[in-house]
Amino acid sequence: MEVLIREVQVDDAEAIVDILNPIIQAGVYTAFDTPFTVEAEREYILHFPQRGIFHVAMCDRARKVVGFQSMEPFATYTHAFDRVGVLGTYVDLSYRRQGIARKLFTATFEAARLKGYEKLFTFIRVDNTVALTTYLNQGFQIVGTAKRHAKINQTYVDEIIVERFL
Repeated sequence: MEVLIREVQVDDAEAIVDILNPIIQAGVYTAFDTPFTVEAEREYILHFPQRGIFHVAMCDRARKVVGFQSMEPFATYTHAFDRVGVLGTYVDLSYRRQGIARKLFTATFEAARLKGYEKLFTFIRVDNTVALTTYLNQGFQIVGTAKRHAKINQTYVDEIIVERFL
């Protein structure tokens, strides 16, 4: 499958919500527990941090957004963390296991280096073994587990913390 990676555009908001909301509703892949609206996603894109990186994966054949990855600065309250980014990766449930995430990571790693980032990290639900494997295959390492970190539908969920130095 031919996949083009490009920077997000405001017009991508609906496609992003169409990917993200089924993942949220599945209740097993993310700590997000409330679906997003298209308008909220538009606002998020419009106000995305200047040092952030937000890519979408476009399937040439289907001519649609099939995945996205966003990376934001870890913290803006101090310059001590200017080199650290927090990453999120999402692929349409019907397009998984086709190399889309790998292409998103490649583009994000390159853009992150150009923006002066040295390290990326994220939290992965302990029960999301596919995501954990994906991140580990991209050179991330497990650095710990945040016990009972999320509470979703009255159930506590541990999250694995992974990081990768660029």
